[in-house]
Amino acid sequence: MKKDALDLISSQVVRKTLAQQVEEQIIDLLISNKLKPGDKLPPEMELMELLGVSRPVMREAMTSLESLGIVKRKTRDGTYFTESISNKPFSTMLSLVSDNIEAIVEARTSLELGLVTYAAEKMTAETLEALNDTIIQMENSVDNEYGEHDLMFHRIIALSVNNPVLQGMIDSLLISHVKINAQIKYREKEKTIKHHKAIYEALKEKKPQAAFQAMYNHLKFVERKVLE
Repeated sequence: MKKDALDLISSQVVRKTLAQQVEEQIIDLLISNKLKPGDKLPPEMELMELLGVSRPVMREAMTSLESLGIVKRKTRDGTYFTESISNKPFSTMLSLVSDNIEAIVEARTSLELGLVTYAAEKMTAETLEALNDTIIQMENSVDNEYGEHDLMFHRIIALSVNNPVLQGMIDSLLISHVKINAQIKYREKEKTIKHHKAIYEALKEKKPQAAFQAMYNHLKFVERKVLE
């Protein structure tokens, strides 16, 4: 085993591990700056020995990381961290805590409250019109089938900030929206529309504090429905 490979891993995965724990160890190589985007990972057999896991566990972890765009495998050359890793860690962490709905709700709330205040300053007339269209479509929906329009409402707000640094966070926001919606068993369309209209009006009037409060009220309403 190469000494420089040993230096990469801070600790073995103990007991019978899950592939998710291996993912965390691999991602930690980036977080700790031991490796950088574009760098080659140690060979599979070396990682298996360093982490103390079997081949099926290692391959499951690598397949998951590849599907998330964290790594890419090259035939006869090995596995590399992707160059575009900068906008991936948020969606990666979301996948690792996918069963912790409370943590996902809190993360979504923190992100959206920040985004909506900037959106109040940056949103254009065209974007406001598109935002209002989602409310109209929700009003016209039947049988509580308005999830797509609900998602689009939040997506428009997030993208209106037009900040490339936040792009990875926004991707995660959209994933978390779907996960949270799946937990809601009883929908209240009229209340949701009322909240969306309040957010829209605050954005239209370019009032960041009012937009923050309206979004906070809406997300606390969603939180209660999901966690109760």
